Amino acid sequence: MFRILLVEDDQHFRKILKQELIGWFPSVTIEEASDAKEAMERTESFSPRIIFMDIRLPDESGLQLTKRIKEKYPTINIVMLTSHDLPEYRQAAMQCGASHFFVKGTSNGYEIKSLVESLLKV
Repeated sequence: MFRILLVEDDQHFRKILKQELIGWFPSVTIEEASDAKEAMERTESFSPRIIFMDIRLPDESGLQLTKRIKEKYPTINIVMLTSHDLPEYRQAAMQCGASHFFVKGTSNGYEIKSLVESLLKV
């Protein structure tokens, strides 16, 4: 069983992403978190294989949270999500341990679906 954690403070975006993922991968279990504290708790209890991480969270930067998670759980794939396609965000995300970077609104469903398929095969 594969597990995905969605860490996103925008409930509407989280809902849409979850619906898309369930439609493409009905056997995947998906949990949600709206802030860093909840995300860390879910990571520890749920053991996701993939985390979709918003770069901006209300209580901690998604970058810093990514770094903390990767230090403790190096095999989790973290996909950084942001509304801002800035080179410095991409660089910081990779330096913190994110394996992929998607810009909300410009990345299409096919790209996300393909990425998840490739990560689930590993």
